[in-house]
Amino acid sequence: MKKFLGIGLALFSCTVSAQETNKEIITKEVVRVLDSINKVKLAEEKAKAKKDLWYDKISLRGYAQIRYNGLLSTNDKVSCDQCDKSWGTTSTAVGAKSNNGFFIRRARLVFSGQVHPNVYIYIQPDVASSPASGVNHFVQLRDAYFDLSFDTKKEFRVRVGQSKVPFGFENLQSSQNRLTLDRNDALNSAVANERDLGAFFYWAPSKIRDRFAMLVKDGYKGSGDYGVFAFGAYNGQTANKSEGNRNLHVVTRISYPFEIGGQIIEPGLQAYKGKWAFGSEISSGVSVNEKTYVDDERIAASFILYPKPFGIQAEYNIGKGPRYEKVTNSVAVSHLEGGYLTLNYKLDLPKQQYLYPFAKFQYYNGGKKFEKDARSYVVRDYELGIEWQPFKAFELTAEWVIADRTFEDSALRNNRQQGNLLRLQAQFNF
Repeated sequence: MKKFLGIGLALFSCTVSAQETNKEIITKEVVRVLDSINKVKLAEEKAKAKKDLWYDKISLRGYAQIRYNGLLSTNDKVSCDQCDKSWGTTSTAVGAKSNNGFFIRRARLVFSGQVHPNVYIYIQPDVASSPASGVNHFVQLRDAYFDLSFDTKKEFRVRVGQSKVPFGFENLQSSQNRLTLDRNDALNSAVANERDLGAFFYWAPSKIRDRFAMLVKDGYKGSGDYGVFAFGAYNGQTANKSEGNRNLHVVTRISYPFEIGGQIIEPGLQAYKGKWAFGSEISSGVSVNEKTYVDDERIAASFILYPKPFGIQAEYNIGKGPRYEKVTNSVAVSHLEGGYLTLNYKLDLPKQQYLYPFAKFQYYNGGKKFEKDARSYVVRDYELGIEWQPFKAFELTAEWVIADRTFEDSALRNNRQQGNLLRLQAQFNF
């Protein structure tokens, strides 16, 4: 009996020892797992802290355009001060010649980033601005705006600051993506440099926002994301200028890119209304036939067939605004109208090269409020060109212009200029 009792006690003792050993093993394993979890959490916190650094949220990109307008010109007095100050001359001197040479049209730097889940920033200076003919390479602010979104998909947002006014497809289209070297006179005369200081509401479904991004990214010459619906208010005196009165301009736009049988068609309507206040633009002796401020209002229609591979881009606007009257040597509100038609083709070449032949006709009959004496214009231009993009970082454009331009102010009377020239542009994207 004692023998069996001894064996039992020995077995019990072994069992207890084994349980204690298992407890130690389990405890060590738990400690090891907890230690691993803590290390993972610490690594995640460090990674999160690193992501929160400002330079991880802000990106830098840009582009530069170098032009030469001195080839095969038949009339140096054909010019477009709004388009390109290196093109022609507005001098009234007999036998005046333009000094066409190499010219940096744009040199843009874009700082942008999603600094908060609901806040996006965009700041773009141009380091090659030309405030006047022959005065080059000034730094000027183009954009400085902030998007405040109200939902996780960012379908509803308010843009505050200096940005493009949502009026006209070609106005919204970046010069980095546009085929023709300059925007059309008819709609671009609505907003100089396409920008002003204000607040704009944009709405677009996330699916359509992705489509807007694709149309730019994949080389279809899109406008970018300015919403399916836009509404806002802005100073109305154009970018980088103080407000000249208390009458804010209001603008609205609706545009939707439909996908039909592999093609994308984007019709659009837009309109704005406000009062224009003159500053130093009016010459001495020129009267303004308004008691207070000048009416400034327009409505425009757009139709875009994206080049897959053939494309059409057409816009037309009508309205009223200030215009110089040579008979009375005054500025009065008058009717204005005009638009353009661009035909283009997207040819995909080997090694991701692109070739874009294009043809454009534009017409405008009206004034330009931001030029001297609200200069009067009648424009009929034809443009034939081709853009070659051998790789993403470089584009070369050649454009033949057949111009017929009448522009008159207090110093330029009966000034109709006709002529042709070849324009070249090298663009570098980075």
